[in-house]
Amino acid sequence: MRRPLAAALTVATVAAGVLVPAVSTADPAYLVKEATYGTVANGWSQVDRYRDTTAGFHDEQYPPDGRGDQDGQRRTFFGNVAKPSSSRFLLYSAPGWDTGSKPTPVLLVHGANDNPDRAWANPNESGGFGCGSTSCPSTGLMQYLSSRGHRVFAIGFAHKQGDNLQQAQQVGDAIAVIKSRLGVSEVDVVGWSKGMMSARMYVASVKPSWGRSYAGDVRKLITLGGPNGGYDYPFAHGWAHDFSIWPECGGAVNAPSPHTRMTCFGQYTYHPELSITPTGGYDTYPGQRQMLARWDGVYGVNTTAQDWYTTYYGGQGFYTNGPGIQAAIDAGSLIAAIRSAPTPASVPVYLLAGGSPTIVGIWNETRGPSDGVVFVASALDTTGVTTVGATSLVASANHLQLGWATAVMSTVAGWLA
Repeated sequence: MRRPLAAALTVATVAAGVLVPAVSTADPAYLVKEATYGTVANGWSQVDRYRDTTAGFHDEQYPPDGRGDQDGQRRTFFGNVAKPSSSRFLLYSAPGWDTGSKPTPVLLVHGANDNPDRAWANPNESGGFGCGSTSCPSTGLMQYLSSRGHRVFAIGFAHKQGDNLQQAQQVGDAIAVIKSRLGVSEVDVVGWSKGMMSARMYVASVKPSWGRSYAGDVRKLITLGGPNGGYDYPFAHGWAHDFSIWPECGGAVNAPSPHTRMTCFGQYTYHPELSITPTGGYDTYPGQRQMLARWDGVYGVNTTAQDWYTTYYGGQGFYTNGPGIQAAIDAGSLIAAIRSAPTPASVPVYLLAGGSPTIVGIWNETRGPSDGVVFVASALDTTGVTTVGATSLVASANHLQLGWATAVMSTVAGWLA
């Protein structure tokens, strides 16, 4: 039976070999806990919804056709709101969050167009191929760590492709709640893909003008397939990428396009709301734009793709029109900012890359060694990392398998030990 929140008062931590009762404290005054849900799918113990009342948070735009809306049980947790305010976030608690034997709790931070359920607890939630494999397991890193005594939590963001500056502040919020609930001073953080951005930005105090600086409360930071050196996938493979996005071509995926115009079945269409670059009053994919960096100088450009030159460098192609990658970078990439903001020396950073470009259903990144989306060189890029804990290449894992592949989970558990 699930234990009440008050049980946190009796959680013990290990100090000098002696069990010392932890004392829970109040959440920060700027956080409001709006709801707690005790009936949660996919093996979680409970979910809390919080709102950060700090002035500066702004609500973000969602694609108007609903492809970016909250779905499944997450929509219920956000108060049955399809397009929740960006000031809100969910904090998931795994079984053993208040009884696990490991002294330092773990916060899991999911990536783009994802959620804590599919990412960490049930890779099969989206069905076949949703986990990067023809068959998907029903458990993931959450159960793996929880069964080994870790006190595991995960954050869920309101906007699936949201601004990493705001989401980094909420990573700090989640850590503050865990600290107050368990009476601990530090938390380990695992960021997968886009989740690397908000996790690393929090630790390195890359923040908006109104934001809070790093509070000195992360013991270890682990990144899984994180674009530490940026990525250019949408522009390098834009033509193939667009067919999964552009509605007139049959696409409905919640991902950004490098184009604003495209011809589908003879019809030249305009979709500024799907562009990765702010266009026509729309900016629905800020978090993706913030991860952009050019790799054409390292691995070139895929010259076999339709409209490859104008897609990458900008202009009118035969079927498409777009501003090009440099315009998107200039509109707000944060890769240069995080690489120039050193992580604290007291926080060892561990970087893991997948090495298998074998994701079914998408055009895999093959210009250089990659996990199908992010180059290995980017995932293992230590520029700006003051203390490198370790790096690892799991050659058998693609980008979507990094939350559940046994070799990945084993590596993460070893780093957390």
